[in-house]
Amino acid sequence: MKRPMFARQCAGLIFCCWLTSTAALALPTHSAVPGGVAVVDLGPASAPRPQAFWDDRPLAVIGDKGHWFALLGIPLDALPVPLQIRIETASTAATVDVPIGTKTYPEQRLTIKETRKVEPSPEDLARIEREQTHTAAIKRRFSSPVPDTTFARPADGRLSSRFGLRRIFNGLPRNPHGGLDFAAPSGAPVRAPAAGTVVDTGDYFFNGNTVFIDHGQGLISAYMHLSRIDVKRGQHVERGTPLGTVGATGRATGPHLHWTVILNDTPVDPLLFLAR
Repeated sequence: MKRPMFARQCAGLIFCCWLTSTAALALPTHSAVPGGVAVVDLGPASAPRPQAFWDDRPLAVIGDKGHWFALLGIPLDALPVPLQIRIETASTAATVDVPIGTKTYPEQRLTIKETRKVEPSPEDLARIEREQTHTAAIKRRFSSPVPDTTFARPADGRLSSRFGLRRIFNGLPRNPHGGLDFAAPSGAPVRAPAAGTVVDTGDYFFNGNTVFIDHGQGLISAYMHLSRIDVKRGQHVERGTPLGTVGATGRATGPHLHWTVILNDTPVDPLLFLAR
């Protein structure tokens, strides 16, 4: 099966490449919509590994099934217009227009008993700003290891809140849900879904006890509201390594794991990375 054809421009010439189906590949599911991931076929892996960029942000380039693929995380606020990525090799440069579709996410209304988690005090706002500056640097990381992009579930339990929900806390609109929630009892184990390096742990105002893992090439994952953290910054983890336990720290209505996946500094739907 073939996916829609992308136009590519290089040295004034326009040619085309097909995005092949990735259903049987160890790659995230192709979903070129806001909050999704575009899996772009860059050509045979017999050629040297190219570099890919979007808006000057480097993109993960993965070799699989004899081809190079660029992975583009698409922001939740992206409009249904093509996003242009740049492909570079030692001797060539090209651009690829990635068509973006539309997706409407449902609304979720929640009641938070601790009202300062919805309407923070000036002191809280100062703390939140410091934490946002700190975590923004983590999300921009781009390290050299090639990531394993087929993830295992980090926790057992049903999916209680999906990615992208338009959230309203105590009647006040807030940012969309940037991750996936697993309903699990307090103390249930949380495990690394794939290999990586722990790049941060800490207690955050909204996120509670949190672990960040760098899987390589701009693929970052985070595990929030933990009751306990069992890893340290700089620690290498493998798939299945215990990270901590489920809790209700930070802004939470009850015990659960909030799992965020970030690609090229963009939160994307974690379901696209789960093993199929």
